[in-house]
Formats: sequence, structure tokens, C-alpha cells
Amino acid sequence: MIIAIHQPHYLPWLRYVQKIARSDVFVLLDDVQFTKNGWQNRTRIKHAQGWMYLTVPVLDAFGRAINQVMINNQQRWRAKHWQALQTNYGRAPHFERYRGLLQPTYERPWESVSELSAHLLHTLLGALGIRTRLVRSSELGVSGTGTAKVIGICRKLGATVYLTGDYAATNHLDVAEFAPHGIEVRPQGWHAPTYRQQFPAVPFIPDLSIVDLLFNEGERSLAVLSERTHESATA
Repeated sequence: MIIAIHQPHYLPWLRYVQKIARSDVFVLLDDVQFTKNGWQNRTRIKHAQGWMYLTVPVLDAFGRAINQVMINNQQRWRAKHWQALQTNYGRAPHFERYRGLLQPTYERPWESVSELSAHLLHTLLGALGIRTRLVRSSELGVSGTGTAKVIGICRKLGATVYLTGDYAATNHLDVAEFAPHGIEVRPQGWHAPTYRQQFPAVPFIPDLSIVDLLFNEGERSLAVLSERTHESATA
């Protein structure tokens, strides 16, 4: 049983989605502290001059858990984000195919940044054909912090493998603590794939939102991620 764990991200980048695709269960770590200027409420997309942020404005989030952070709907962020997606991807080969999946998200009100991100993630995974089970850490009743919390979640879900980001494996986790519980720590081994992008006059930009890949490659998107997974596993 392969388990991966990560904070919910808004329109997450490719490496996040590849980790989900390689897991049997993916845990949305929504009961840990919100990170200011992190990826829990923003993403990057490509435009004619390079890349730009799309940021969901939030109310006072200092010291709050991610699932307690509320969106600042005094700002017209939904209209601005959808307009940015249309402007920069409207001519992408597969934009029209997925318009109907994403547009309704920007036509309804959202109060919680965590709920918004989870909804979009379910939508995007369905479009990509990824069937990994999603679980919220706030529903598991596992206490603790850091490595202890990760191990507790893994044990709760019956993990035999914990799939972690390469940076976390060397900087945030006490890897030796997993072995007594029969859990293998497996680094993701991420290598950013290349694929067609809009605005070819601008050099290829890696690590953009998954929508950049989806709008440009459509049903090939999962294969693009899987090819890199295979290369990483056999390198």
C-alpha cells in the first residue's frame, strides 16, 4: 500500500499530481498550519511574457490550520482567475474540451480555501484518469507533528510504502523512524517532463500548474507524467 501526504494546493503543479498518480491513497494534509506565500492558495501559469501567479486571497490566516482559512471574497478573484485561464489558454489544443469541467468552479462562491482546492483536485484527477483514493488528514484523528504525524497517518491507513518528495526525504523527515513500523520511505525521484506549451517564443517553463499540461496535451497528459515516472524508476 503506497501512501503519499501533502498539504492541499490550489491548481497544483505537475510533481504534486505525479505523486498522486503513483499512490494508492493520497492524504490531503489539511490540519497543519497554513503557509503564507506558499502554494496552498496560489499557482503559476504561462503567459506571453513568461509566467504569472494566480493567488486566491485569504482572510487572516496567521496561525490557522489550512482547513480553517477562509477566502477573502471582497476581491473579485474568481472572475480574474477564469479570465486569465481563458486569455492564456483559450487557443491551447484542449482548452475547449475541459472548459466545461473547470468553468463552473469559478461561477460559484467558495468560503474555504481547503474546500476549493479539494474540489478542483477531484475535478482535475478525473479529467486525467487518476483514480487514487483521496483522504483528508483532519478526518483521521491522528495527532502529533512532523515525522510522528506522518508515521501515524501511514499506520492508520496500513501503508507499506511512504512516497515522499525528494526534498522532504532529506530535510524534513527522520527516515530511520519508519523502519520499525515496516514502512519503506521512497523518494519521488522527480524529473520535470517537457511538452508543448503556449507562447513558443517564450522558452519552456517547468513546474507550472497541471492545467498547463492538461490544456496543451489533453488525454496524453497522464502518459507524459507516467513516462517520466518510468524513466525515474529505471534510471
